[in-house]
Amino acid sequence: MANDVFYLIDLLYEMIDGARSVAFSPDKCTIIRDDALELLEQLRGELPAELKKAQDLIRRRDDYVEEAKKEAERIRRQAELDAKTIVGESEIARVARDKARDMVTQANDRSKAIINVANEYTDDALRRTEEAIQQALEEVRESRARFRAVSREKLQAQQSTRAEDQGPK
Repeated sequence: MANDVFYLIDLLYEMIDGARSVAFSPDKCTIIRDDALELLEQLRGELPAELKKAQDLIRRRDDYVEEAKKEAERIRRQAELDAKTIVGESEIARVARDKARDMVTQANDRSKAIINVANEYTDDALRRTEEAIQQALEEVRESRARFRAVSREKLQAQQSTRAEDQGPK
């Protein structure tokens, strides 16, 4: 997707860079409006896709965390059931409570580990998406600055040519 965004930005830059200057206004140019609007519409369509991917990653992470919590709760309930059925002699009951506590601790530790992995993965994916969007924005800014510089150069060249053509009177 990010490559599509950069491709569309390059096409728009080339369109503007290759456009002819308007007479007596070298800082302005003529482009085919429909073509430019079509490129911008495609660009508008691509950026939400990148953002949707990031939202999907967050939603999947949340689902994963929720499943881990449910699994931990199931394990805890099972441990409690196991402890209740084993209640008899004090030693057996103590062992059951210890085992249940260990199972709950393990489930909590596993849940925390899963949450940490999911958070790191999501953060990394969001960081990459942010970098791609930032890079696209920087390219647009650079293209705009180059466009302005080229326009100024063309204006100066036209003014120099006019001054030479008119010569001293």
